[in-house]
Amino acid sequence: MNHPSRTPDALPCLLSELLTALGLPAAQAANLQVQGNDSLVSCFPVSELATAAIGVAGLAAADLLAEGAPALPVQVDRHLAAAWFKTSLRPLGWELPAVWDPVTGDYRTRDGWLRLHANAPHHRDRALAVLGCANNQAAVAEVMADGSGEALEAAIVAAGGCAARLRTQAEWQAHPQGQAVRTEPLIAQEWTAVATARDWRPDPRRPLQGIRVLDLTRILAGPIATRLLAGLGAEVLRIDPPGWDEPAQAPEVTLGKRCARLDLRRPADRRVFEALLAEADILVHGYRADALEGLGYGGARRRALNPGLIDVSLCAYGWSGPWALRRGYDSLVQMSCGIAAAGCEWQGGEQPVPLPVQALDQATGYLMAAAALRGLARRQGEGQALTARLSLARTAWLLTERPGANGGSAYRGPAEGDYGDAQEPTAWGPALRLRAPLRLGEVELQWRRPATRLGSATADWSR
Repeated sequence: MNHPSRTPDALPCLLSELLTALGLPAAQAANLQVQGNDSLVSCFPVSELATAAIGVAGLAAADLLAEGAPALPVQVDRHLAAAWFKTSLRPLGWELPAVWDPVTGDYRTRDGWLRLHANAPHHRDRALAVLGCANNQAAVAEVMADGSGEALEAAIVAAGGCAARLRTQAEWQAHPQGQAVRTEPLIAQEWTAVATARDWRPDPRRPLQGIRVLDLTRILAGPIATRLLAGLGAEVLRIDPPGWDEPAQAPEVTLGKRCARLDLRRPADRRVFEALLAEADILVHGYRADALEGLGYGGARRRALNPGLIDVSLCAYGWSGPWALRRGYDSLVQMSCGIAAAGCEWQGGEQPVPLPVQALDQATGYLMAAAALRGLARRQGEGQALTARLSLARTAWLLTERPGANGGSAYRGPAEGDYGDAQEPTAWGPALRLRAPLRLGEVELQWRRPATRLGSATADWSR
């Protein structure tokens, strides 16, 4: 491992903005030690974003542990941070399924490019119904080539599918949704006084031991957040609806968690969910803004069921503006907000060029974890319960305001020594997991449960 290096220019600015967004003093950045200097190749400072997002989550954890004493130094390995932003898992003797559905991808239209996201079968079926074509790339490409990207995007989204037209940064800045997102806080926070405080204190060796996290998130930012909380010692229970699966992502993001299923349209399952929520310390959810409200679990109801709840949520395109309820994923937001167009121009090519990793998902996930940690600290110290909101599109603004790749050697992927010594007995077979990119003093992240299949556990808090 390299000795701590001087941080590139973008990193101090990012750290300062993230600490301010959390309500922590910018001076706490001095507690962060960064090791390594390699960089993911991009026209945006992606490695700096990875380092800053993981680092600020560590600083929030150190602040929680400090309880008025000097905070522990936080160490982030820049090389490992980039590696975790790609994948942390190396299967041994088995293979992960393909990440993308065969018809997911970028298609040329008569006036530009359109990305279709079809990983979820129901999203794929709705898009194909609009296009009126067979379920294969060639058929989709033929229809796309004759159509208007804007019209196709609108029709697919209206039908309940997921698509995004390639826009430049200037177009996004002028777009009503881009303008709405730009005015939103990076981490919107609302604080509510709590009449009674829970008798809990952070464990110096296992900071979140005894904390219960109810995880209602799917691909990908939310599961990243709860994976980090599990590594800090929290009891994480993930809840999915019947039939939902993420075969390419579950081995990556279920590390340290228990995973169960509930159907919140069934009265019996609703009673179970309400009991779980009442005993949770943290709720992390990534449904569209109106989804839980439609199930009868809006913000006021959640707060009534658990007044001290730390409630952290995310969406794709922001919480205000005409696209506030639009379905979206990292790759779609990159198309919409100008990232893929900037990459195309930077490389001098014709096709959209996304970031080298799903950095919006990854960074937003670590910021969600940081917000949850900040919520715990203030609940303990001040009797305040937090409601926090983040979005992929707002994280994109943070990144795109700092164009230009930074110095350092090019990232070359993980080496043999980057993996832990012990094999992880995942539900799919043995695997190696990358060493954690984050340390708090001498405290290392520890995941005491291997990655597991969705729906493999019962919907209760383990005793």
